[in-house]
Amino acid sequence: MSKVENYFNSVKSELSKVIFPIKEQIRTAYISVFIVVTVIALFLALIDGIMSISLSSIIN
Repeated sequence: MSKVENYFNSVKSELSKVIFPIKEQIRTAYISVFIVVTVIALFLALIDGIMSISLSSIIN
């Protein structure tokens, strides 16, 4: 029983050291990730379109 009690005391001690983000930090991170993913998706769509047009013109 002492090991279990020691484990939970350690967990409680470690959780007290955790700094949880506030709403503004979460919102900022979410917006940043959304913008980066959108830019990368648009870039890949552009490259895909260019390659598709160029390959279809070569084939035809």
